[in-house]
Amino acid sequence: MAATLQVAGDRWSLPAMREILFGNRRFSQIARNTGAPRDRPAVRLKSLVADGILEKREYQATRFEYHLTEAGRELLPVLVGLMTWGDRWAADDPPMVLEHHGHRIRPAMVCRTCGQAISDDDLHLVSHAPGWTISGPEAQTDTVQPS
Repeated sequence: MAATLQVAGDRWSLPAMREILFGNRRFSQIARNTGAPRDRPAVRLKSLVADGILEKREYQATRFEYHLTEAGRELLPVLVGLMTWGDRWAADDPPMVLEHHGHRIRPAMVCRTCGQAISDDDLHLVSHAPGWTISGPEAQTDTVQPS
């Protein structure tokens, strides 16, 4: 999670990606709709392009739009999850809601391998980090050599 937030969790990154998800791909639209000072989205968009989340596409000579890359599209469940969570738990009356085939979206996690719905009870951590268990760093035992 920390690595993901390092790349995409900045205060202005998520709103910029939200705007691109909504189809607002031009810098002026992104800056206006995020409410950020123009220098902030400029820096964040450049960073998201450098990190491979977005790509710039020319639509007129010297004029560009931003589009999600494959890596950016894989953030779609995260963006939708954050938005639906916020609509339910953090906003009294959300100004926009996501719909899917004419109804408000209710996302769910499904394992693409087995097709089963995922609940927190189904998840099991496996550590692949040397010196770490799922509880954290392995206890270090200090061995004292006899004199």
